[in-house]
Amino acid sequence: MLRINNVKVHLNETDARNVIAAKLNIRKREIQDVKILRRSIDARRSKVFFNCSYAFSCQNEEALLAAHKELQPYVPYVYTYPQPTAKRVMVVGSGPAGLFCAYVLAKAGVKVTLVERGKCVEERVKDVDDLFEKGIIHPESNIAFGEGGAGTFSDGKLTTGTKNKRIRYILDEFIKHGAPKEIGYDALPHIGTDRLRQVLIAMRQDLMAHGGEVRFETKFVDFKVEGDKHFVCLKHQGKEYWEETDDLVLAIGHSARDTYAMLAQKLTMHPKAFAVGVRIEQLQEDINKHQYKQDYRNKHLKAAPYKLAVRTSEGRGVYTFCMCPGGVVVPSTEEDGLLCINGMSYYARDGQNANSAILVNVSPEDFGFDDVLAGVAFQKDLERRAYALGGGNLSAPVQKVVDYMQGEVTTSFGKVLPTYRPGTTFADLNQVFPEVINRNLKEGLQLMNERFKGFYDEDTLITAVESRSSAPVRIERDENMSAQGWIYPIGEGAGYAGGIMSSAVDGILCAEKICEG
Repeated sequence: MLRINNVKVHLNETDARNVIAAKLNIRKREIQDVKILRRSIDARRSKVFFNCSYAFSCQNEEALLAAHKELQPYVPYVYTYPQPTAKRVMVVGSGPAGLFCAYVLAKAGVKVTLVERGKCVEERVKDVDDLFEKGIIHPESNIAFGEGGAGTFSDGKLTTGTKNKRIRYILDEFIKHGAPKEIGYDALPHIGTDRLRQVLIAMRQDLMAHGGEVRFETKFVDFKVEGDKHFVCLKHQGKEYWEETDDLVLAIGHSARDTYAMLAQKLTMHPKAFAVGVRIEQLQEDINKHQYKQDYRNKHLKAAPYKLAVRTSEGRGVYTFCMCPGGVVVPSTEEDGLLCINGMSYYARDGQNANSAILVNVSPEDFGFDDVLAGVAFQKDLERRAYALGGGNLSAPVQKVVDYMQGEVTTSFGKVLPTYRPGTTFADLNQVFPEVINRNLKEGLQLMNERFKGFYDEDTLITAVESRSSAPVRIERDENMSAQGWIYPIGEGAGYAGGIMSSAVDGILCAEKICEG
């Protein structure tokens, strides 16, 4: 088979053979077995089109390859599972890092147990509905904890800056287990929270079919070494028990603050930079018009995304994060008295609003080096302030951008209505952040509005507080991904990944290292 890149395709074109034949000046009937490999949207000019890469077969491939420099041989990537080890492995956390680590180990024939403090996704959905509808927090089953990790209730975004070849395997496994096929070729793939839930169930069943064990509502609380034996303490239904294992994988996620506190006494950890801010909401139709221009109503174009990053006069990075086209803003807290938020989209992305985090970089210079968990304390302080400003009942403080700029409390909504549930309260978000964050956030918003005309207007809303875009610590590990020879900190919670895909890659690499050892 051959591969061809940079094929310009009109939005309404339905047969890829037409454009391939025209580009190569061959007959359409000579082209067989067409497979789309990548599709991006080029909206830089007034007329929007797709830019595609295809694989195809045809007669006289060698002659065609010699005649066209833009062609190259196509060899699909096939992942090779590592050789199994006789070790028993316990994986803590079922987010993408933990899930793919356990999944690869099980498929390779390793005896693996996956433990998750939260509930299976079928039960977790009910608890999250309680959070949305009634403001009831289930401390161990929420948007932070449970099967699939924090990404289960998000946009299901599968973009990553990671170029690792295992990305192809991850996408293929998602598709194999029920994800939409277009994630395999879209330049900005996403599953959507509704489709991701079904994928997780299918992957769990597959993992168990290959000999893996999965335990929900089982919390990791401690570990110890006795001679040459390793033990892990787990808690289930209020009772603690010790269990022996050979290797321990820590894929704890970025919100397991109680686990961080325990690990800080036993492993080497460092505070690291992260980012905090707000979540902005605009009308999705306004974003579509800006991005797609005259083609914004074309049925082949989905809700438009955006991505912006600026640097303020003080040198702070301010950027959009986890932009959710047609999405909603949701509470992502797991603890009473705190309020943090996130964005979430369904597969259709057909909601009225677009939303995105607008974040300002913060570092240990802002919150201190004295305590390894100083970043956690900084996050919690912001979350307490947001909770109090919202009225103390998980209602989120909301404000128009223009009022935030002036330090005035908003008194009424315009064309943009908040999507956050269980409710919102008008407040001045300047009271959430230190002055340095407010100053840079305001300048960043202004710079974004200059770059993206109409990024905000008199009705655009911001809601607080977005505080958990990444982990505030890094757990030290060596070149073999190990912290103590038998303990493997991985994923976003350990400070080595950000998002579903890079976390999943880290989990796979860990599985391979364990099998090598």
